[in-house]
Amino acid sequence: MGKLQKKGERGSATNYITRTQAVKKLQLTLPDFRKICILKGIYPHEPKKKRKLAKGSSAPKTFYYAKDIQYLAHEPLLQKFAETKIFVKKVKKALGREELDTVQRVRDAKPQYTLDHVVKERYPNFADAIKDLDDSLCLIFLFSTMPRQGKVQPGIINKCRILAVQFMHYCIAAKCVKKVFVSIKGIYVQVEIDGNDISWIIPHQFTTPPPSNIDFRVMLSFLELYTTVLGFVNFKLYSSLNLIYPPKALDDVFSEKSSIYYGDDIYRERLESLNIQLAEVPQLEEDEEIDEELLAGDQTLEDLVQSRKEEEKFKNLFKECKFFLGREVPREILVLTIKSLGGEVSWSSDSGVASTFDETDPDITHQIVDRPSQSHQFLSRCYVQPQWIFDSINQKKLLPVDEYVAGCLLPPHLSPFVNSEGYQPPEQVELLDRNKVAEDVAEEEPKDGMTPEDKRLAVMAMPKKRKILYNKMVYSNKKKASAVNKLKRKREELDETRENKKAAPES
Repeated sequence: MGKLQKKGERGSATNYITRTQAVKKLQLTLPDFRKICILKGIYPHEPKKKRKLAKGSSAPKTFYYAKDIQYLAHEPLLQKFAETKIFVKKVKKALGREELDTVQRVRDAKPQYTLDHVVKERYPNFADAIKDLDDSLCLIFLFSTMPRQGKVQPGIINKCRILAVQFMHYCIAAKCVKKVFVSIKGIYVQVEIDGNDISWIIPHQFTTPPPSNIDFRVMLSFLELYTTVLGFVNFKLYSSLNLIYPPKALDDVFSEKSSIYYGDDIYRERLESLNIQLAEVPQLEEDEEIDEELLAGDQTLEDLVQSRKEEEKFKNLFKECKFFLGREVPREILVLTIKSLGGEVSWSSDSGVASTFDETDPDITHQIVDRPSQSHQFLSRCYVQPQWIFDSINQKKLLPVDEYVAGCLLPPHLSPFVNSEGYQPPEQVELLDRNKVAEDVAEEEPKDGMTPEDKRLAVMAMPKKRKILYNKMVYSNKKKASAVNKLKRKREELDETRENKKAAPES
């Protein structure tokens, strides 16, 4: 008779391990375990027979793959976490004894670690890092606007701000901005890097207190990884454009001026203004050739050349325009979008550094304002609201300025990120019909050609599992249609209210 096998020591039960067991095995505290899992990309998994693995217990438990925990056991960061734990104990002990010299000596020997090897493991190729850049940019831009006094250390906020400014400088140099949409949550921006569309949110320039119901330890763990990733990505992107990294102003390099000449604060403000020309690495010029591997499907060389011309035309959308920004408009996003599409932009020298021309410049074609009236106006330029910039970018052409004049009621700001499904405002439908991009799906006849009676009989003949799935699909479609009808009714009520307000003064 063979040896009896105990329950839970064979089969699928050995593939999973609870979080409590993993913490004991790695000899970590729960916050350190969460941090190492975030950095290494280890996530919990839901087993098929959860109650069987819990040995009949219905208490909530978190399971991980045993192989993932075994993989974490060989991570060099575990040793650094242990050294940090010892460091904290030494500091507390010295403070308790009031040995200030010992405290300073221990703090000088604080253990340090880097995440370079983690980034190389998770992103072996540059393309992998580019595809996963959306979350990194959203979190870094969010923390760059955090208040200096709060739960986040000022050094972390400064680091995020530096990385965000460096990435925006690359977007300007590469002219890769494609779409912009202003919402109540923030400003959605989409750029194209190496054929990949990257979208993120830039918060509005209003400092808000951090909420108290968020665990900042978890967010800071993600931020620690994302700042390292974006540092690598920025270096690679700057190298692809032959730019010096970290970025330096071109006039600073040739005139041998630096942060010592300007002062750290002024030099940083000049970089954050996004209105300086970056220094390049000297390199021999090469003729640009079209790679035949870029031809996709039935695309011919003429089609590729035509698409390149249209893309180059869009990248120079504001080339013939010269903008002057008012004090009340959001300067950073306007400078990013205007300069990335070939335009010139400046502002009053009283509003900030790095202004290149004054308001009295006769070559200014557009002045961006957000006030209903101006004390003094120049007849040689157009006074438009900031939405004209964003709508022109989304429609890839310079729109007429009649509907965007200062003080007038603006047209709806349509999102370029919506698809053809669901509710669409009338202006969006009109724009799609004008460009012949989409057709009205609601008026299309069913392609299957089945009558309602045939559909009813087909549903009756379905197996039980498929019928359940079909009913869920029907319920989901009805729910979406109900939401669309609700938005249509709201739009009709809004239009009716506007018409009544217009008719009131006349009567």
